Amino acid sequence: MSPLTIVLLVILVILIGVLIAMYFYGRKLQKRQDEAQVQMEANKQTVSMLIIDKKKLKLKESGLPQAVIDSTPWLYRRSKVPVVKAKVGPQILSLVSEESIFDQIPVKKNVKAVVSGIYITDIKELHGARTVVPQKKKGFFGRAMDHLKEFGGAGSVK
Repeated sequence: MSPLTIVLLVILVILIGVLIAMYFYGRKLQKRQDEAQVQMEANKQTVSMLIIDKKKLKLKESGLPQAVIDSTPWLYRRSKVPVVKAKVGPQILSLVSEESIFDQIPVKKNVKAVVSGIYITDIKELHGARTVVPQKKKGFFGRAMDHLKEFGGAGSVK
């Protein structure tokens, strides 16, 4: 065998090993997320709150309890999270919102939200007029991802 085929075979074996390891690691992470989702569904409650402010902040700057920051994996500590400051009853709390509903949350208005711990999962009822948030234009990468999702059989993205 020539040295080139040996090198290519070694690279192929390494790539196959990495793909197998990523498959099992992904299954493990999916199992963890499913367990966390079940726990969040069990602990959810509807709360009326006045939204004071909302921003995307780094986890350390968010004003969340130190226990939450310490329990976050080190890889995600520098990423930005959607933080909502809200008055729930007499308390002012910092809550983390789900990315998909962050744009729908109105500022300085009363809302009824589904909360699980410090995590806002859904907005049930908005008091007053609803504010329509204009959609951002997608860049080249966003359009390409939509095209790949549609082409890959994920259904219509539009």
